[in-house]
Amino acid sequence: MSVDSIMTTYNRLSVAFDHGEGSWLYDTDGNKYLDALSGIAVCGLGHAHPAVTQAICEQAAKVIHTSNLYTIPLQQQLADKLTQLSGMDNVFFGNSGAEANEAAIKLARRYGNTVKKVEKPAIIVMENSFHGRTMATLSATGNRAVQAGFEPLVSGFVRAPFDDIEAIKTIASNNPNIVAVLVEPIQGESGIQIPASDYLNQLRSVCDENDWLLMLDEVQTGNARSGKYFSYQHNEILPDVVTTAKGLGNGMPIGACLARGKAAAILGTGTHGSTYGGNPLSCAAALAVVNTIETENLCDRAAELGNKIVAGFKDRLEQADYVKEVRNQGMLIAIELTEAGTELAVLAKVKGILLNVTGGGKVIRLLPPLTMTDDEAELLVNTLSTIIRVYAADERSPETEAADPGNERRTS
Repeated sequence: MSVDSIMTTYNRLSVAFDHGEGSWLYDTDGNKYLDALSGIAVCGLGHAHPAVTQAICEQAAKVIHTSNLYTIPLQQQLADKLTQLSGMDNVFFGNSGAEANEAAIKLARRYGNTVKKVEKPAIIVMENSFHGRTMATLSATGNRAVQAGFEPLVSGFVRAPFDDIEAIKTIASNNPNIVAVLVEPIQGESGIQIPASDYLNQLRSVCDENDWLLMLDEVQTGNARSGKYFSYQHNEILPDVVTTAKGLGNGMPIGACLARGKAAAILGTGTHGSTYGGNPLSCAAALAVVNTIETENLCDRAAELGNKIVAGFKDRLEQADYVKEVRNQGMLIAIELTEAGTELAVLAKVKGILLNVTGGGKVIRLLPPLTMTDDEAELLVNTLSTIIRVYAADERSPETEAADPGNERRTS
């Protein structure tokens, strides 16, 4: 199989998957891997979940796509469910998290122009954030490495340190063009960075005082992963805008930008659109996901299991000097190292565990399926703890060159 025809935009591991079941993926050679990444927080219900599979198959046999020129009943049903769960008023559907965040940025710009009467509206965004790779979301992102080479960036963003409310207040005092704040409740790409427990509450207060929109990027934290359906629900606040994607479709491309109150009426007919956004097939899958999260109490399960996994790692890695901190909110789990350990993703794959290392190469990011069993969680903790201990002891070559663990994977 030739890969020359694919642009080299990804640094892929040398494995190709044939099928999956629950928390497991099987490669084209029949080896079995415990998926602790869930397609980067996408497959929250695991692989080949029967409810999602049935919904996709049944809908594909009816109609896959009609376009938003017509009424889409499944889209209305999904919008009703999401507004009910979120406390928001309405929804715009797109295809991805980046597209949902683009909608939020456009909404804030239009709010600034038409409501606030600001000629050049600006949005506060955070250092080390990640909002997407389209030009506007890339410009909002606080990571120079992903922005490099794509200048000139889109203007209209003012950057502040994450989890620093005084910096936000200083900007408020000095910049009359601010109309909104866009922030992740937990920064995912930079390594599951969790702010102070009252950070969102304080942001809500500052936005209220200045008549700004509070816009939360819950592309990664939404859909039960944090232990609540949306992460802001831990703080008992309501944003003006919230975006989500990833886990909403369990692998079907769909994103949503939800708005409330004064933000809900900003985008009117003809101001925004998406050809594929919220088509019948993606909405059928998303409805199955949302209903399953509710019926199987996966918000509570994510909170319980995430804490259990972290407790296991803390117990197994307590004396490991190489480990700086283990932290989580629900099934957003980070093992922060004292120095870079980018090879750990390869070593884990050799031992049948799928994960990634982010945060400058120092944070092992774990985003397991919300449906992971207790036994699978224990296997994850035991196997990964051993890998980390061996790596920290500088026994990397023996570990990597050990006998092929394929049989272990197939019989786990």
